[in-house]
Amino acid sequence: MSQITTHVLDLALGKPAAGVAVALEMRVSDDHWQALGRGKTDADGRLSTLLPASHPLAAGVYRLVFDPAPYYRTVGRKCFFPTVPIVFTVEDPSERFHVPLLISPYGYSTYRGS
Repeated sequence: MSQITTHVLDLALGKPAAGVAVALEMRVSDDHWQALGRGKTDADGRLSTLLPASHPLAAGVYRLVFDPAPYYRTVGRKCFFPTVPIVFTVEDPSERFHVPLLISPYGYSTYRGS
């Protein structure tokens, strides 16, 4: 399991958001991000394979970029936020980082999970 995981829940429908594409990046300079991994949420809205278990996590600034627009098309809804970037800091690379995303067609929320 990756040290950085996520979970996407559709608050408007009250269910996990399956098939949402997610990219993981690390900031390497003020204007450059390095791609580290990508994947899609499973039937339970979870993605735990962004990084191989053997990938060493480093301290730094990371970004998860979610692409909920195709998901919303599959459930017959429009969305105001076609891309959702979440930027967060890893201070202690020995920890695990679970970053859930709660979405609805016209808003989103996130937090550091466990």
